[in-house]
Amino acid sequence: MSHAGDPTAACTRVLALDALLAEDRLDDAIEAGLMELDLEASVDARCQDALLRVAAMQRQLAAQWAARVRYEARTARLQRRAAERQARRTLPPAPASKPALPPAVAAALARAKARAAGPSRT
Repeated sequence: MSHAGDPTAACTRVLALDALLAEDRLDDAIEAGLMELDLEASVDARCQDALLRVAAMQRQLAAQWAARVRYEARTARLQRRAAERQARRTLPPAPASKPALPPAVAAALARAKARAAGPSRT
């Protein structure tokens, strides 16, 4: 529904949106196309003040929505960092069995045990 070429129709739409905003019916104004309104469309001189108010609300909503997006991104980023930090703090699970000694260490241990036991007396 483009009213770019018809100043009277565009003015009617601007006045309708302005009336919704004046009644604090923001949701209805959004559903009626507040954010899609072409601010460059020509309107009658009688609609200029209404157009300024509607344009101000468009800018305000756009800024608020952008702030919400930034807040949600920040919250997600902080949650991800907290999860990463918690993962680093968590100790790895203990192995189910003792790890095998390297062969050279096992041989040295066997020799040391044999010496400690002394000569075999049979």
